[in-house]
Amino acid sequence: MKVDKNEFFRQSTMKICGNLDLGIALQEFLQYLNQFMPADYILLNVFEKGLSVLKTVYLVTRDNIRTNPYYSRISTEATRYIETREMPHARIIHQPGEDPVTKDQVIVGSEPDWLVMQRQDYSVIVMYLGIQGIKVGNVSIGTYKKGRYIDEYLDLITILNEPFTIAYSNALRYYEVVRLKNMLSDDVQYLKRELKERTGDDVIGGDFGLREVMDQVKEVAPMDSPVLLLGDTGVGKEVIANAVHTLSRRRKGPFIRVNCGAIPESLMDSELFGHEKGAFTGAMTRKRGCFERADRGTIFLDEVAELSATAQIRMLRVLQEREIIRVGGSEYVPVDIRIIAATNNNLQDMVKKGLFRSDLWFRLHVFPIYIPPLRDRKEDIPALVSHFIEKKSFLLRLPKVPELAPGALERLQAYSWPGNVRELENVVERALILSRNRPLTFSEITWTRENEHAGPLPANPESFLKLDSVIYRHLTEALSLSGGKINGSGGAAELLGVNPNTLRHRMKKLGIDFGRNSQPGYDRRER
Repeated sequence: MKVDKNEFFRQSTMKICGNLDLGIALQEFLQYLNQFMPADYILLNVFEKGLSVLKTVYLVTRDNIRTNPYYSRISTEATRYIETREMPHARIIHQPGEDPVTKDQVIVGSEPDWLVMQRQDYSVIVMYLGIQGIKVGNVSIGTYKKGRYIDEYLDLITILNEPFTIAYSNALRYYEVVRLKNMLSDDVQYLKRELKERTGDDVIGGDFGLREVMDQVKEVAPMDSPVLLLGDTGVGKEVIANAVHTLSRRRKGPFIRVNCGAIPESLMDSELFGHEKGAFTGAMTRKRGCFERADRGTIFLDEVAELSATAQIRMLRVLQEREIIRVGGSEYVPVDIRIIAATNNNLQDMVKKGLFRSDLWFRLHVFPIYIPPLRDRKEDIPALVSHFIEKKSFLLRLPKVPELAPGALERLQAYSWPGNVRELENVVERALILSRNRPLTFSEITWTRENEHAGPLPANPESFLKLDSVIYRHLTEALSLSGGKINGSGGAAELLGVNPNTLRHRMKKLGIDFGRNSQPGYDRRER
């Protein structure tokens, strides 16, 4: 039968490469191939290099597509033969027991019920597939009758080496994408459940102490404007950030949390913006950064004041142009994200000191939300305690949720909570561990003396004096009372109740003149 090889190649290529599901593509090709030569099945085998193993991943007949893989161990001699350049890309096997590859082939594990390679009365054409000069597997086209294949059939199959290789390579990439997509979907679902368990559906205190905060959240959430969350450590900035994301149009997208203070400065650019292969030692592959992973969602930059200088410059481009450049790259990568930043530092003060870029500060400070500390919203403590008791009882697998003893809440509300909500959560967990199913009294918790009676901090933190400034004042007043005298009766050391040498050391550290350098009437400047 005379065959138009150009038409055969064109039609075969369209069928082999016409479907990303390689099983369907092989079946369509098999049905077409039967017009030109006898063919009952096609096997696709993958060569596991270094293991001397062939993995059969497809058996395709005209009626069935079977993908239940099995493994065959081949001899060391067969492995060497496969890897040599002298081995033909395609050959006909009439006698499996005499072929250098199949003669010592042993099935690993139990034999699959669809195994056809045990038949001794078959003919098969084996064509090896190579990617960048490396043999990665083979295609076996066979019939159940012996001696049916001739050199003309071998020539037909050989011209299809490239289409088979392309289809094989595309299928590998396709299935890897599907596998990663499924993994990512599972990870997203897991993280959503984890976040829901950590933060809950509602913001505790949203109807009481955090009412004003939640009003601001509801105003800004529908927009894409940057949000800057301010407040002490442990007040629940991540919970508020999650609330902004949940109430926004991006709620179905990713919510990526980044603790900027936990990333080493040398890795910060790579972690945030990603890197290209070969960008630095150890960059073996391209890596997506946090901004790319947050595409079509929200990125929460906690402790944003800890951003390195280079990361601050890169951040400006994200805010201005909505695009990034990976480390070691030259192409701009567009990102569709909403940025929420948080800090417990005074960014404006850091700008004045040159520690934070002013242009970045202006762009982040579009919609600041101040979250008050727990000491200023003690009306939230009952709801928070109830929430933490239920949550921690579940995590600790307690047989039942303990009740609160009379006066327990009053005891908690009398404390100033310098560690804010995070400290309250830890206190509740410790009380649950110590309770032994008894009502929670929190009597086991010992507050420090200075905190037990502490009042609220000044409303304006900038007016609060630093410790060195207070000590400076106290020492200069003691020196003034002693007339500049340090040692002996009536000296400043005696008034302060310290050793004279200790006092001199402290004065030197604070820049207070003494001895010959001191002048009558000490300088009372404050700093």
